[in-house]
Amino acid sequence: MTHTMHTTVGWHVELEFAEDDQHTKSAAMVRLPDGTEVRGHGRATRHRTDANQPRVGEEVAGARALNDLAMQLLTKAHDEIDEASGRVSHPIHA
Repeated sequence: MTHTMHTTVGWHVELEFAEDDQHTKSAAMVRLPDGTEVRGHGRATRHRTDANQPRVGEEVAGARALNDLAMQLLTKAHDEIDEASGRVSHPIHA
């Protein structure tokens, strides 16, 4: 039996960064088809003995913001499943 996947929707995730010499903050945002916006945040701190590599700070802060966003989406989906079913389901894990 072959399953054919059809793409019917796409999500665009936006990442923004704010940086100084030792800190990088990141914000991730996705707008869902129903118009809901979900935002995640992350940060990275460069140790004073580490080389100043802004790209690395962005990667760490960005990954943390995306992880935060993912956890919020899982919670949202879990809550919607419970609301639709009228029962309490098991948590959804990544």
